[in-house]
Amino acid sequence: MAKNLLIVESPTKVKAIKKFLGSNYDVAASQGHVRDLPRSQMGVDVEHDYEPKYITIRGKGDLLADLRKRVKKADHIYLATDPDREGEAISWHLTKALKLDDSGKDVSRITFNEITKKAVKESFKEAREIDMHLVDAQQARRVLDRLVGYRISPLLWAKIKRGLSAGRVQSVALRIICDREEEIAAFIPEEYWTLDASLTPPGEKKPVVAHYYGEKGEKRELKSAAETQALMASLKGKKFVVDEVKKGERTKKAPLPFTTSTLQQEASKSLNFGTQKTMRIAQQLYEGVDIKGRGTVGLITYLRTDSTRVSDEAKASAASYIKENFGDTYLSGGADAAKSGGKIQDAHEAIRPADVTLTPVMVKDELSRDQFRLYQLIWRRFMASRMADARYETTSVKISAGESTFTLSASRTVFDGFLNVYTDEDDVIEKGTLSKSLEKGAVLTFEGFEDKQHFTTGPAHYTEASLVHDLEALGIGRPSTYAPTISTIQGRHYITKEGRNLYVTELGEAVNRMMKEAFPSIVDVNFTANMEKLLDGVEDGSVRWKTIVENFYPDLDEAVNKAEKELAEVKIADEVSEEVCENCGRNMVIKYGPHGKFLACPGFPECRNTKPYFEKIGVSCPKCGKDIVRKKTRKGRVFYGCIDYQNCDFMSWAKPAATPCPACGSLMVVRGNKLTCTNTECGYVTEKPSDSDED
Repeated sequence: MAKNLLIVESPTKVKAIKKFLGSNYDVAASQGHVRDLPRSQMGVDVEHDYEPKYITIRGKGDLLADLRKRVKKADHIYLATDPDREGEAISWHLTKALKLDDSGKDVSRITFNEITKKAVKESFKEAREIDMHLVDAQQARRVLDRLVGYRISPLLWAKIKRGLSAGRVQSVALRIICDREEEIAAFIPEEYWTLDASLTPPGEKKPVVAHYYGEKGEKRELKSAAETQALMASLKGKKFVVDEVKKGERTKKAPLPFTTSTLQQEASKSLNFGTQKTMRIAQQLYEGVDIKGRGTVGLITYLRTDSTRVSDEAKASAASYIKENFGDTYLSGGADAAKSGGKIQDAHEAIRPADVTLTPVMVKDELSRDQFRLYQLIWRRFMASRMADARYETTSVKISAGESTFTLSASRTVFDGFLNVYTDEDDVIEKGTLSKSLEKGAVLTFEGFEDKQHFTTGPAHYTEASLVHDLEALGIGRPSTYAPTISTIQGRHYITKEGRNLYVTELGEAVNRMMKEAFPSIVDVNFTANMEKLLDGVEDGSVRWKTIVENFYPDLDEAVNKAEKELAEVKIADEVSEEVCENCGRNMVIKYGPHGKFLACPGFPECRNTKPYFEKIGVSCPKCGKDIVRKKTRKGRVFYGCIDYQNCDFMSWAKPAATPCPACGSLMVVRGNKLTCTNTECGYVTEKPSDSDED
């Protein structure tokens, strides 16, 4: 019998797939890429048609030697790496590293979207040649990223600090976060008030709460305490009469099944998983988990996809399960329409359970806590996508008091539909029912007012989930790049994560400033999104990959050469401080490290003394009168605090201004191009003087 060799990426898959195939198949793993560009040099020959120079990855020699032995014993080699452009490229690199083109063997490329017996067996019927369009799409991205990284990173070393890096996608992601932080810093809260009236319907004991809407049917915002007090005074003695009772029905549509992006967002919101963690656990569920009585089982379909398409077989399986467990009324045609706009990897399905009958409860004991929680989320979301919409009965009431209008509303679930299996905080809209005595013309008994002061809130800090959402919406990156991009800029200390929020560090601000100044197109959102579209064109065969590179590189080269001349003089030098080294008496100098500035003795290596650097901003502490200094949290976020931090707890996220508030004498802080008073009862705001050194 002929011997077949099947090569996959992961050793975990080997276990799962071996049991599907007979002894006639040898199954081995490449363990990811086997060839790549060298680390020691750029590895792209810009003088000769941008030809990449691939070498065997260090440590893969023994693995390739073993694969070559297996190839010799086999008559037919099947390359079954992951079903995306990265997997296609790995298969192509394997043909080169194992010299399969010259081996005289039959070589085929097969792919499967899930690791199940049926999917693996079916894949052999669809055996094909390697798709060079997919390979070239991966090569184009790899080469562009290498050109950007290896040409720009040395400038970052020269200007800021050795060891920094720039990247085609990571630099844009950093720019997006920095822009948001600037919006937050410039935001000035505005005061507004709400007014609620407690009213008892006729014949009832329990009052209802109605919210002030406006005057003569027009919406009106209450801007101050005086305005609110005047309104309450004008309503004194007025009758509260029901003007309108409106009943209706609203529908909440079943959600789409998960894509990579929406899975990362929902896992962050519901499970508090970082994007990297979500992808790591999803990879485990895809590759296979040992299930008692079944062996290694792949629980979900492929995890890198931006399609919401679902196979006919999966639809039928879900429909059968829903009918049996919930009834026909819960069955829907399903929300599986692909999103419009942009490039969609529709060769892949949405992320779904490989077998819907394998419920989370059935496999709970075989999974880790995190594996179970993520599988449950995926299973419930997919089942919900195949179920009927939820329906609510809504009631809205308008109440008049003189010329003022108050409103109240309620809703109740008529049919829970998909909410039977999948809910999140946005789905909980049940508000109960209203009293039947709330009829048109009914006069309500006034019990009292409750007025509250509020302030508008500015843009929210990015979280990993909201950053992924915006990267996808802007067309920056693809499903496989979201998690590594965020991980890279965190690992470089350009951003830091506190709780769920992402903040820019001082180092990140410096890198972003330089990138905007010297390489505006690299960090331009539209330029990068258009580049992604061109790269997608390589994938569908309409664009030659080297054409993109040869159009991009000359501009990059020119910008680098210009920046080398213009930025050469801005290299950060050691600044001598007034702080004296207690060990040797020298004046300490200010150094720049991965986490910002610090003081070091210039006598190094004889004297190795270092200490924290406190940057005075020329403003006195409002609590104790000592200097306010610029500080950073342990994770690198900038704030301002008293230099005598052991005895004084003053701190501010916004930079304090040297000038006190002219209205009340309180501390002023800088918000964009404004100075605002920190006393909320005062609320004084003024333009920042143009000659001010506040920033």
